[in-house]
Amino acid sequence: MRGELVIFATRSMEDYADRVAYEMQTFPDFYGKGYSKRVRGELRTITFADGEMEVEVHTSIRGKDVVLFASAGRNSGGYSVEQNKMEMYHAIDAIRRAQPSRITLFEPFCTSSRSDRTTRRNSVGFWIHYKTLASLGVDHIITYQLHSDKSKTVVDPCICAIDDVPGSPLLKEYITDNYIRKMDVLNGTVKDDWLFCSVDAGGESVARKFARAFGTRLMIAHKQRNYDKTNTVESINILTDTPIEGKEVWIVDDMIDTGGSIFNLVQELKHRGVKTVNIAVVHPVFSDPATERLQDLYDRGMLDRVVVTDSVDVPAGMQGAMPFLEVVSSARLSAEIIMHLHEEQSLSPFFDTFDPRHYLSNLKLFL
Repeated sequence: MRGELVIFATRSMEDYADRVAYEMQTFPDFYGKGYSKRVRGELRTITFADGEMEVEVHTSIRGKDVVLFASAGRNSGGYSVEQNKMEMYHAIDAIRRAQPSRITLFEPFCTSSRSDRTTRRNSVGFWIHYKTLASLGVDHIITYQLHSDKSKTVVDPCICAIDDVPGSPLLKEYITDNYIRKMDVLNGTVKDDWLFCSVDAGGESVARKFARAFGTRLMIAHKQRNYDKTNTVESINILTDTPIEGKEVWIVDDMIDTGGSIFNLVQELKHRGVKTVNIAVVHPVFSDPATERLQDLYDRGMLDRVVVTDSVDVPAGMQGAMPFLEVVSSARLSAEIIMHLHEEQSLSPFFDTFDPRHYLSNLKLFL
C-alpha cells in the first residue's frame, strides 16, 4: 500500500469527489485497512481581479498518495471549459509543490479527447492536455471511455501512465437490472426483439460489444457529414441483415454532444417501423441544442428513454426537464478503482467484458 490516501477535487468536481469518498467509507474493509477518516483534502481557488487564479493546498500531503478529481466539462458552478482547465493545471502545480509521493488525476470525462488527430494545420487538444499534465508532474491519469483508442498513442507511460477504463459496463449493468432482470427475458425477448445500433461507422465497436454481450443482432448507421460545418449530418444509411420492423432498438455510443446525429437517426428508425428507440451513452455532454432535440423526439413519441452516466454533471433542473433521462452513478466504480490503485492491486477486473448471463446467475444465487 502507498502512503496515506488523500482525495482532492477542483470546484467542478467537489460533489462527485464527496460521493466517491462516501462510497469508499461504506466498504466493509475501509477502516480495517488503515484508511484515514478524513480522506478528503481541501483546495482553495483564488481568483484575482484581472481573471488570473491561484490554487492553494490546505491539507498536509508530504509523502502521501494524492488523487485529484477534475473535469473541464459541465458543472454545477457554471465554470467554463477554459476556467476548469486552468484550475486543473494550477491545482496539480500546487499539489506537486507540496511534495506528495504520487499524483493521480481522475478525469471521468476528458473533454479534449475528441481533438486527437492531425488532418490539416490544426492543434491537437488531447496531445496538449496530456503534455501539460505530464510536465506538471502527474504520475497517472484515470479516465472513462476516451473518444478513440488512438488518443492513447500520444501517451508515454515512462513519464505519465493512463488507464482508459470502459464506462459502458455501467450502462450494461443498469440495463440488465432495470429492463431485463431475468434470464428467460434475456434468452427470449432480448435475443429475439432487441437490436443494438451504432450512431455511425466509428461507433461500430461500441455497438458490437453491446450486441455480443446481450446476444442480439447488430445494426450500423452510416452518416454522411457536411465537412464544411461542424456537427452537421446530411444523410443516414442503415446497415443490417435483420428486419427491424417492430423491434426495440438501443442506440449506443460514447457520448451525446449536440445530438444532431442521434436526432436524425431516431427519426429514420421510427420511419422504418421500429417499435421503440432507446439511447445509452457514457458521457452526457449535451451541448446546445441537444436537450431540445431529445425533448422534441420524446414529445413526438419517437424516443422512450436516454440512459447516461454521471461522468459529466447532469443538474437537477436538466433531469427535471427530461423525465425520460436516467443517470447511472459511477461513484462506486471510481471508489473501487482508487482503492485498487492505492493497494497496488491490478485494474484488470475493470476492463473485463460485462456478461449479463453470468451477472444474472450470480444475482439468483444471492436471492
